[in-house]
Parts: sequence; structure tokens; C-alpha cells
Amino acid sequence: MPRIVIVGGGSYTWGPLFVRDLLATPELHGSTIVLHDRNARALELVRALGRKAMAASGLPFSLEATLDLDQALTGADFVILTITTGGLEAMRHDLDIAARYGVFHSVGDTVGPGGLARALRNIPVMVNLAHRMEELCPNAWLLNYTNPMTTLCRAVTRETRIRTIGLCHEFLGVRKRLAKHFGVNAEEIQARVGGINHLAWILDLKVRGRDAWPELCAWAQQTLESPLDLSKSDPFEDHNRVKARLFQVFGALPAAGDRHVAEFFPYFLTDAAERGRAYGVLLTSVDYRQRMRDEDRALLENLLKDDVDMKPFLSKTSGEAANKIISAVESAGASGGRYVGIMNLPNRGQISNLPEGAVVETFGVVDHTGAHGLALGDLPPGVHAVVDRHVANQELIVEAALTGSRELALQALINDPMVRELDTAEPMLNELLEAHRAYLPQFFRAV
Repeated sequence: MPRIVIVGGGSYTWGPLFVRDLLATPELHGSTIVLHDRNARALELVRALGRKAMAASGLPFSLEATLDLDQALTGADFVILTITTGGLEAMRHDLDIAARYGVFHSVGDTVGPGGLARALRNIPVMVNLAHRMEELCPNAWLLNYTNPMTTLCRAVTRETRIRTIGLCHEFLGVRKRLAKHFGVNAEEIQARVGGINHLAWILDLKVRGRDAWPELCAWAQQTLESPLDLSKSDPFEDHNRVKARLFQVFGALPAAGDRHVAEFFPYFLTDAAERGRAYGVLLTSVDYRQRMRDEDRALLENLLKDDVDMKPFLSKTSGEAANKIISAVESAGASGGRYVGIMNLPNRGQISNLPEGAVVETFGVVDHTGAHGLALGDLPPGVHAVVDRHVANQELIVEAALTGSRELALQALINDPMVRELDTAEPMLNELLEAHRAYLPQFFRAV
């Protein structure tokens, strides 16, 4: 049975989620789950929860936890990755520095100054991880949940031989909201989807087999005309107004939450748009994220109390794809295991008018032959013009992160549509690099 390593396994959110999903997958009974993290206290909490969950379920799993990355990776069959280099304090610098220069992030983990800074920190770490996998578990699969998804997966697939799949649940959230609108189950929604992570697009839509595209026009108009009350909203609530407006312009529907999509354009997070509020988008502060993290830790600690029954926790699954992909791979030889879902893979013709090798988000299939993106064809001209610009910029970011080139990093920042003033881009970049000097030695080498 497989050895499944969770790097970032001390995450109060992702660690328990992945452990529970794996326990709920019958094909994986007998597997070894390995938790790795650099935070010893967090790692111990998640390990304790895993032990309690396994004892309550009576399922035949083994559980290990280690602070040593090489120990965790040795002999691994699958590596699930969920990390943030520098954590929330690094993200605070990203958002605060950008805001001082008039750039406001609704998320800050994919594009804009925040996405750039996070990519520069995470890419070398992830490539180093993949190189260690080449030494210690060369045939393992890397299932990446870390952002910026596209640049990280591109760096690994460009620089190493490790089989890598990027996984994101944004389309599933959009599909769920569309299903609610149409009054059907999410599984009764079928769509053609393509683009890049957090900027994938739905190009056609069927509901129970019938063409529902004409009804999207009415949905978009209704969404934009409906009253907008943000008095009780939290930043994660999706009001769909960014997607609806872009649908009216491009004739395609973005397949991610508004808070992500808004950051790919120069229009939605400006002062004129009330920093997103005009479109129902609220900025997600680091303080808010810290409260969420504290709540997740409190929930975990409560589950560890002796008198707390684990059955409600064990009865749920997340809907994430990692356990399903692992199950498909493990059962492929014997029973033809197969998984079909949204995934980020190198472009091998899935999107015919984007560059070969660029990491794209489409439906894909995992079976005994590997992971393969399903052919979509061309993106429509307007959508292609938007996506292709970001694909080109992602190449600059990967190269800058790996070489420490300030010139390429500056070019990437200036090319980002969130950055609207040429003369402030360089001082903003310098501040970001200095704030993260401890994580960016490649940019501070002696000449």
C-alpha cells in the first residue's frame, strides 16, 4: 500500500482535511500517512488528531510525523503539498506594501505584487522539494495545493522530472452556485473549462444534458441588477458580480470566485470601484486570516478532548481531489481505476492556442497511463488575449525566482494589470524584496 506524505501536514486546516479524506477512501486502507511540517507544535496537534481519528475508525492505516523532510520523502509514492513560505507575516508585508502604492488585493496569492512576492518565495522551495523527490522517491506523484498554483507547477515541471498535478477547488465552488441557481445537483452541471488557475473560463454549459448557455445571459443581468448588501458579508462570500460582468463582455464565464478573478484585471479593485465593494468583493486582511487560523486550531483542540465523539468529524469528506487521484492510481492496474476532474497540467495540446508546456487548467484524466489533460481546442479570441498575457508573465516570474533577476521581476511586476503606475513599480519591488530578504537569497548575492 502507498506511502502518502503531506508536506505542510501541520496546517490546522489542510492536515485534518487530508487525513480524514484518506481514511474515508476504502481503496487506500493499509496505507501509511506521513505528516511533515517545520512547526513542531502544529505537527504534534495534527498527529494527535490523526491518531484519535484512526483509533475511532478502527481502520488499518499507519501514521508517522517528522520534522525532517528527507525522512518524510524517502520511499514516498504520493506527496501532497500545502505550504506558505514565510506564513501570514510574510503575506502581511505583501499586502501592506502593495497597498501603500495604491494596489489593493482581495486575496494576494496569485497575481499582482502579492502573487509575485509569494511566487518568488515559494518557487525555490518547491523546486528544491522536487529535486529531493528525484533523489528519494523519483516515481512519486506531487499533488500541489500551494499558490501561486500555475507558476509553482510550471517551475517544477520545467526543472524536474517529477509528475506534478496542481489541484484547486474554485471551479467546484462555481459549479455548486450554478447548480443552486438551476435547481439541480452539482453533478448534473456539465461544462467545458479552460484557462489558467484562478482564471479558467467556462466556454459552454449544460444542465441535465440541455444547453443552458442562453439562460446564463439572464442570470448575469439578474446578478448585476440585484440589491447588494455587504453589511454582513465576509470576504469569502461570492456575489458573482465580477463573473457576471466579464461574462457580458467576453461571452465566457470565469470559473473561479470573484475575489480571485478580480485580481487579474485592472478595473475591479481601484478606488473608483471602492476597492472592490462596488462589485461585492471585500479585501481579505491578514488579521481576518489569522482569526480563521485560530478558529481552525480551536476546533482541532476541541476534537482532541477525551469526551468529544469523532464520528461527526469522520462522517464528512471535503470534496478535494487528492484522495480520489491516489485511489485511481493505486487501483488502476487491478481494476482500471480512473479519475476525471479539473487539474493543472503542462499544456500538451489541451488548449491549442496557448504555449506548449505552459501549465493550464482544464479537465483531465488520471489512470494507469498517467495524468492527461483533455483537449479543449482554442480559447476564444478575447479570452485568449487575457489569458495569454498572464501566461507570458508567469514565464518571467519563474525565471526571476530561479535566477534572482531583479530585471525580470520588475518586468513581471510592470506587466501585471494590477500595477498601473510605471514609476512606482521599482520602489515597490525593492520594498518587497527587502521585506523578504531572509527568504530570497537569490536576489541578494554579492556581485
